Amino acid sequence: MQLHELRPKHKLKKGKRVGRGGKRGTYSGRGMKGQKAHAGRKLEPIIRRLIKRYPKLRGYKFKSRIPNPKSQLVVLNLETLDKKFKAGEKITLEILLEKEIIGRIKGRKPKVKILGKGEIAKPLIIEGCQVSNKAREKIEKAGGQIK
Repeated sequence: MQLHELRPKHKLKKGKRVGRGGKRGTYSGRGMKGQKAHAGRKLEPIIRRLIKRYPKLRGYKFKSRIPNPKSQLVVLNLETLDKKFKAGEKITLEILLEKEIIGRIKGRKPKVKILGKGEIAKPLIIEGCQVSNKAREKIEKAGGQIK
């Protein structure tokens, strides 16, 4: 005997046909008044109520798939570079990732912008990074280069 061959011994009991008049009287098994008693008034499903609470979203729906360029940007200050690097050292995106000063964002290399907070005393060579005007002045004043 297989599992799909099993059957119950008794016959299935038919459900009560509710709200059709006849021998069951005026209320026909629905009780007195109320939301459950009236025709076509079913209780609202919970999931439907939750869906209806959400605001309607208008416009193009797939904005989340396009990466936001500002969220892919990592900000570094001059004081951090001054602590982590020696004089005359080259700074690139790969070197920053190797030294774990910055990390990958969703598996991708982020863009790096160097800001002018703090002081720098060492001449550094910076490649492939965005640099603010204030940071550019301080780096060039210290004898560094931006390529």
